[in-house]
Amino acid sequence: MRIHRALARAGVASRRKAEELVAAGRVRVNGAVARTGQSVDPARDEITVDGQRLAAPQGASWLVLHKPAGVLTSRPDGSGRRTVFDLVPDVPGLTYVGRLDYLTEGVLLLTTDGDAAHRLTHPSSEIERTYVVTVRGDVPTAVRQARAGVELEDGLVRPVGVEAVQGPDRQWQLSITIREGRNREVRRLCEALDLEVNRLVRTQFGPVRLGNLPSAASRPLTAKELSLINALGRTDGAPSG
Repeated sequence: MRIHRALARAGVASRRKAEELVAAGRVRVNGAVARTGQSVDPARDEITVDGQRLAAPQGASWLVLHKPAGVLTSRPDGSGRRTVFDLVPDVPGLTYVGRLDYLTEGVLLLTTDGDAAHRLTHPSSEIERTYVVTVRGDVPTAVRQARAGVELEDGLVRPVGVEAVQGPDRQWQLSITIREGRNREVRRLCEALDLEVNRLVRTQFGPVRLGNLPSAASRPLTAKELSLINALGRTDGAPSG
């Protein structure tokens, strides 16, 4: 991996700050001053910053968070608003796998493996994501239209699956499974179908299901989930969305 990524993954600094450390000559690899963009193997190379050796790398950390509404999927920005990083353990190098918008709830994966995060969220990965949307409107017509495909400003959306169950107070629950992972795709799809969205929950990302994980809680991936996620990361061709 590149030297700046190795530093970031070890929790020394962000990638940008890590590049500045390298450029300032404060990083050495096997005793020699590191070069910007240099490739390293943290498991074999001795990497030091200001003379302090990096700890031996551990396996990548993976978590699933039940993101609540009203929480940003971002790093703290100084605004005082809560972010997903306020809800999970403080793990160096942790990053989110794609985004959920401010009001959307549900499954959000986080990992220290930035390359895997990039691959898994790229549109070409076509990993299935399932959402349950509470809506009002002409849902039977909307379901027929969605199954046939709906043209949005960034292309055609044809969900893998669409099911509807009528609930109380003239509301419906739509279960929508997509593969593209475009920005606010489900909300924009519902808007195009003249549906009023009252709640949006992502219940599954690839093999990882929300299950009964409480809102704002997180847990490590199970061994089975981790194996399946790693398999997806290896077979998907491109790098996010």
